[in-house]
Amino acid sequence: MADVTQNAQTDDKQLLNARELKEDKTLDLTLRPRTLDEYIGQQRVKENLKIFLKAAQQRKEPIEHVLIYGPPGLGKTTLAHIIAREMQSNIRVTSGTTITKTGDLAALLTNLQEGDILFIDEIHRLPKMIEEVLYPAMEDFVLDIILGKGPSAQIVRLNLPRFTIIGATTRYNLLSSPLRDRFGVTYRLDFYRKDDISEIVRRSARLLSLAIDDDASLEISKRSRATPRVANRILKRVRDFSQVKGDGGKITVGQVQRALEMLAVDHVGLEELDRKLLKAIVENFGGGPVGLNTVAAIVQEDAGTIEEVYEPYLMQVGFLARTSRGRVVTERGYEHLGLEAPGDISNKLL
Repeated sequence: MADVTQNAQTDDKQLLNARELKEDKTLDLTLRPRTLDEYIGQQRVKENLKIFLKAAQQRKEPIEHVLIYGPPGLGKTTLAHIIAREMQSNIRVTSGTTITKTGDLAALLTNLQEGDILFIDEIHRLPKMIEEVLYPAMEDFVLDIILGKGPSAQIVRLNLPRFTIIGATTRYNLLSSPLRDRFGVTYRLDFYRKDDISEIVRRSARLLSLAIDDDASLEISKRSRATPRVANRILKRVRDFSQVKGDGGKITVGQVQRALEMLAVDHVGLEELDRKLLKAIVENFGGGPVGLNTVAAIVQEDAGTIEEVYEPYLMQVGFLARTSRGRVVTERGYEHLGLEAPGDISNKLL
């Protein structure tokens, strides 16, 4: 009987995840706010951005180059599209990983019109060679192209229309100083407050024609890792659970709890890999300190993914700390795992 129950739970979990990858892109676009007034949270950024945009509109000028950074899922791409819409500008979207040759950049820049916006996601991944070509384009709106090779090579300078680059990155520290200095405005997105996430969940539920209790939206908020993208993903999975296991009516807090229990998301939003990472440091290295690459090898996950996706939230909730000697599980991290912290943990955090 236990095997039958376990198999049923496995089938339910597979059902909840079956459409997730296919839905994410389309549904995420429908749930994105389209204006600053619709954008929930990041109040300080919004206030500064409104002044910045209004001033540019009054001068009838393109806005200065904008850099937006912060952990994944906090709304960097959404803000870039909102800026373009508020400025009534065309926006072209690319990524630092796709611009590998000077010709790639030249093709993008020479096709821009006056006032257009070029959004470069993960801009810290731009090759150094591309950065150097980008500097005069950002500063003087010119593009230098080298024709030929050797002594006969010639530099041709092309004038570009006044455009705006919006760069987004999860790794601000990897941007070179010359590139950072060429952005007129820099905004940092922080993790969201629970009330803001709860409001985002209610807004998304309305767009999806779902009825949801306030307690249910708050429960999703608590388990969303303070990230709107995660909150919307959880809402979709709870919708599936309510449709299959419930009566298809209003989503309740009980349905949220049961759905997230099946997905192994605990009461503070930690997923299986989060707990696996903490346990690996505790069981194999006495709680740390230990290097990132060593941890990545043990949990069999990419070091960059751990550093960009998992660690920021674990540090935000106080379960993990970075020290000069490596990663250390904190006393709160031990408590969350139901373990007793060692007596020398304070020394490890120094």
